[in-house]
Amino acid sequence: MAQNKLVVISLDSMGFNDLDQWIDLAPHLKKLRDRGTWVQHVRGIFPTLTYPSHTSIITGQYPAVHGIVNNTKLQPQRLSPDWYWYRKDVQATPLYDVARQAGLTTAAFLWPVTAGSKIDYNISEIFPNRIWTNQVLVSLKASSPWFLLQMNHRYGHLRHGIKQPWLDDFVTACAIDTLKNKKPDLTLIHLVDMDSMRHRYGVRSTAARAAWQRLDARVARLVDATKAAGTYEHTNFVFLGDHYQIDVTKMIHLNIAFAKQGWLRPLPAKTTYRKDWQVTAKACDGESYVYVTSGVDLKRVRQVIEQTAGVSHVYSQAEAAQRGADPHCAFLVEAKRGYYFTDEVNRPAVVEDVDPTSLGTHDRYRGVHGYGPDQPNYDTTIVFCGPDVNQKKVIEQTAHLVDEGPTFAQLLGLHYPQATAGQPIIGVVKEDRS
Repeated sequence: MAQNKLVVISLDSMGFNDLDQWIDLAPHLKKLRDRGTWVQHVRGIFPTLTYPSHTSIITGQYPAVHGIVNNTKLQPQRLSPDWYWYRKDVQATPLYDVARQAGLTTAAFLWPVTAGSKIDYNISEIFPNRIWTNQVLVSLKASSPWFLLQMNHRYGHLRHGIKQPWLDDFVTACAIDTLKNKKPDLTLIHLVDMDSMRHRYGVRSTAARAAWQRLDARVARLVDATKAAGTYEHTNFVFLGDHYQIDVTKMIHLNIAFAKQGWLRPLPAKTTYRKDWQVTAKACDGESYVYVTSGVDLKRVRQVIEQTAGVSHVYSQAEAAQRGADPHCAFLVEAKRGYYFTDEVNRPAVVEDVDPTSLGTHDRYRGVHGYGPDQPNYDTTIVFCGPDVNQKKVIEQTAHLVDEGPTFAQLLGLHYPQATAGQPIIGVVKEDRS
């Protein structure tokens, strides 16, 4: 058994700016930040999307290695492609598998890419994406079935499908129950309220600020649950962001430009296209992969991309792989601030304004992420506190997202079976802990 337990709480889209500028709105997080070790700046991955980021956090590897290169899969004929929900798609070892092999108990609540995993108490992040199924069935198949049934029976009244903020209320209630009654050694919790509000209303909007305050209250309840369980003194806590967000007003539909070149064929009266493409964009919001079949002139493809308004940078296949992104892409394309990518065709133009009345519908956003981590004022952040963590310490040196999993492993006294890209963050864990 681990000497001390570990509770990791991901506050989706939390950036350095939140813990710096909005901290007075979050008194509980402020207390924890000031008590423990605050690693102020954490550099994300290429691309800064939720599923690749959480998988990099928990494996210590970049997407090029762990295989979760995007949130969703390349399925041209589907308006809503399947997400990378399942553990089987992860090609590196997650920390929860390491913990399980060491005999520790594990729990996860909407932690991305854990469907079908062997986590002891698991409520997976997944939703029905076919007309013949429903939320209950897909969740039962993907999660710990009996555990999920119990949690739904007790707390299902709190949720309204997958809508926020009610989903976070449900997740928090389930996690509190589990921390009190199961007392797992490793607990992973993913709260998405603020990310959802930023997508819909903007990064520094009133709605995002209200979500930030709700997250602070949820964090307090989760910490209090360990006090009620009698495990607080033997629990290390982590509060992290997976990425930040940037406000946007314009969309780039690269696939329209590719269709004009005859490289793909749109489906009539639809925003999707046929599977017999030669060149296709696969959006990551602030970035986009471009995939090219053999026989197509790469120089011409690059020229078409570079001539598109709103494109900031085009990385080659080698440059994308070097940055830890999908090594199978032909290009990784970065948007300028204020722009983001979609996969759509049959739109009025390659670049168009986001209609404010469309916000909240599919692929229509006020704020997005997915950019490269080099964007200014775009760092995420992380706070550690607990018996094995240095107190009242600020680390100003920038860490990397892939350093977080190895630091968690150090706190649990565990070791990944293979070398990781990340290393434990120096200065977080006490050197003299017994």
